[in-house]
Order: sequence, then structure tokens, then C-alpha cells
Amino acid sequence: MGYESVSFKDAIANRRSIYSLTKKSTISDGKLKEIVEQAVKDVPSAFNSQSARVVVLVKEEHDKFWDIVTAILKAHVPESKWEHTRQRMEGFSGAYGTILFYEDPEPIKTLQSKFPNYADKFPQWSEHTSAMHQFTLWTALEAEGLGANLQHYNPLPDQKAADTWNIPLEWSLKAQLVFGEPAEGAREKLADKASEPVEKRALFFGL
Repeated sequence: MGYESVSFKDAIANRRSIYSLTKKSTISDGKLKEIVEQAVKDVPSAFNSQSARVVVLVKEEHDKFWDIVTAILKAHVPESKWEHTRQRMEGFSGAYGTILFYEDPEPIKTLQSKFPNYADKFPQWSEHTSAMHQFTLWTALEAEGLGANLQHYNPLPDQKAADTWNIPLEWSLKAQLVFGEPAEGAREKLADKASEPVEKRALFFGL
């Protein structure tokens, strides 16, 4: 079942944080590239800023990123707490790939100059733009049968990642989406979604 054959509603409902992932993918790298490119092209942004930037790392490049994060954390995490951190890093490294979500500040600065009355709002709207890209790609990968989890180890790897993949240092890293084919039984072991009553969170008038 692929992206085109899963309803948007079902993809949203099925999207979960899955941590038990493998170094396999349910889709080709070409299909992955197509999905990412469509999201970058079509996901909206505030004032059409198009400030979102993504870096897709798979296979050895994905491993390289989590080796960077692990080395940095090793220097900061107390030895008594390292085992838990090490296991988490191994879990991320054990996946197929990672999408790094960045925001480019240049379009934001341009808009701040063009619309000074909203200057203080544009950084917040930039975060909204990044969140929309994160949600879209997470849901799109779910529709393809891939599992994923969203991480926030920035800004720890920012400098090293910029050096390693020639990423502009001024880009601001917001999140890391780790993905891969779920390990056997990973979905079945997930607890039911905990949710506050919709009635408390959605108000309707005039319906």
C-alpha cells in the first residue's frame, strides 16, 4: 500500500512514534526523493517565505550523523547515565535514514524588512513553516509503511553537520526525523493513543 493508495485521514491516524526500526526501507531511494521534493515544493509557508530546508541522509550518511551526535553526547553525559543514552543512539543508528529539518533565516530577514509591522512575528511563523514540513513528511512516510520518530538534538551537531555535508552554517536546525522499516511486531506493541476528549479541544459554532 503506497502513498497514493492510503487516504490522508488514515495516514494521520496511523502515524505514531516508532523507535524499533531497521536499516531497510519499504520504498526506493528514488521514491523517497520524490516524496521529499514534493513536500518542499507544495507545503505552505508564511508569506510564501519558502524558508524550509531539508537534508536527507540514508545508509552510511545516516550512520555518520548519529556517530557525530553520539560522540558529542559521550563528552557531556555522565558515565552513570551513559548506558541509557548509548542505547538510544544505537536505536537511531539502527534505522535507514534521517531527515534534517532546517530553516534558512535569509527569507525571514527579507520579509522582516519588507513588512516591518510583522517583524517580531516572522521567527515564530518560521517555526510553523518547519512544523508543517515535519508533519507532512512524517505522514507521507507513514503512508508508505515506514516508521519514524522525531528528535531534537540540535544544536549539538549543527557545526559538525555543517562541516560534514557542506550545509550553510546560518541554517537553523529544528528537528531530525529518523525513519526506517519497522522491526517485526513494532507496530503491534504500541500502546493505544492517549488522547484528551476532542470536546475539550475543539469548539464549533454555527454548524
